[in-house]
Amino acid sequence: MSATATPIEPRHEVDDSTSVPPGYKQSEIGVIPNDWEVAEIGDSNPFVTSGSRGWATFYSDIGSAFLRITNISRESIYPNLNDLKFVNIPPGVSEGVRTHLEDGDVLISITADIGIIGYVNARVAKPAYINQHIALVRFDPDKIDGQFVSYFLASGASRKLFRGLTDQGAKAGMSLLTVRRIRFARPPASEQHAIAAALADVDELIGALEKLIAKKRAIKQGAMQQLLSGRARLRGFAEDSVYKRTDAGLMPADWESVPLGELFTFKNGLNKAKRYFGFGTPIVNYMDVFGRPWLQAGNLIGRVSLTQAEIKNFSVQRGDVFFTRTSETVEEVGMTSVMLDDPCDTVFSGFVLRARPKDERLDNQYKKYCFSTWSVHKQVVSKATYTTRALTNGRLLSAVCIARPPIEEQRAIAAVLSDMDAEIAALERRRDKTKAIKLGMTQSLLTGRVRLVKPESKA
Repeated sequence: MSATATPIEPRHEVDDSTSVPPGYKQSEIGVIPNDWEVAEIGDSNPFVTSGSRGWATFYSDIGSAFLRITNISRESIYPNLNDLKFVNIPPGVSEGVRTHLEDGDVLISITADIGIIGYVNARVAKPAYINQHIALVRFDPDKIDGQFVSYFLASGASRKLFRGLTDQGAKAGMSLLTVRRIRFARPPASEQHAIAAALADVDELIGALEKLIAKKRAIKQGAMQQLLSGRARLRGFAEDSVYKRTDAGLMPADWESVPLGELFTFKNGLNKAKRYFGFGTPIVNYMDVFGRPWLQAGNLIGRVSLTQAEIKNFSVQRGDVFFTRTSETVEEVGMTSVMLDDPCDTVFSGFVLRARPKDERLDNQYKKYCFSTWSVHKQVVSKATYTTRALTNGRLLSAVCIARPPIEEQRAIAAVLSDMDAEIAALERRRDKTKAIKLGMTQSLLTGRVRLVKPESKA
């Protein structure tokens, strides 16, 4: 079904100041409009099946799409096609006839994490198939809108229905007979279509924003590698410069290769017993640093109870940079730095190294980005040690060299990258707002509190 439909009639919102308002009724799945029904999947005699265990013999590097539980999620009813497996089925194999997917099919996970819903549309290239952990439900489209059912079953209110139907044993699961007993609210067909189209429109917008955010992030990543290495120069900064080879890699002749030990002093963080955590002074922890380019003090979650002497000894101030000290793999050690813009009274943990600048040779905003180049990454990995875990320290990091442009060029580079970050952040806020709108729509439309189609009057 197209995701461009608009409400067929002006919406009618009910007054839900009472538990069962006029025009509504209490049902086994909650309060619904009088003209809605509660139906079981099996009531409309759909085609219901699941994959078998014999697909391993058909696995192939290329071929037809093969959907697994990992391809469906609770975030969206539309399958994630980024990590597909493929199968190559010889002609005449019955499994390929029974479990092939068609547009409009509803997918339901029936083992392990039960009740994850997927909806098959034209985005899934055909032929496509499912494995034994997924049930396929194919309705007669003239009777039931599979997209509407997918949205209903994926809603939070429906998850408790799955828990009640789960076959408990050594391993929780659902049989195909149980799948047929799954209940859902069944509005008139025209309203099913309208609700599905409205929610699909919002999902289409969310998907477009996600793609745009991913594109902007990729553009920014490319810009960082070019600008922070000097392979691309901003206007006014020796665009036709000569390059030189240094310990920090190839860079413009008017840039410097500087060891971190000349720019920073390093200090290990504090270690306290577990009973001191959970209240008190904000603390920078491993997860605050790992994978995050910078952080504001107000976003720190960890707290620790300390004396004033400890707060002073492990203090954080504007311009400090932090590195991880230990991780599961050597590639992750010390790879992310984070700078607090407004630290107030803040300390840092023993899993983190604080690098405090000796002078102002690095612009504060430039510090947010200059440790993110492939050259720095490669140096940190090569200098870290590894036993049961990967480790680094101030002595090892002091030998890592970074490219240092003139201060005005640092500021210009940081300004360009900061503008890109601001654009990405604005898109992320818009995406998150759209998701919140969709959540409200889902709760209202799938319960009938907001009607997109005017209820038909009975004679």
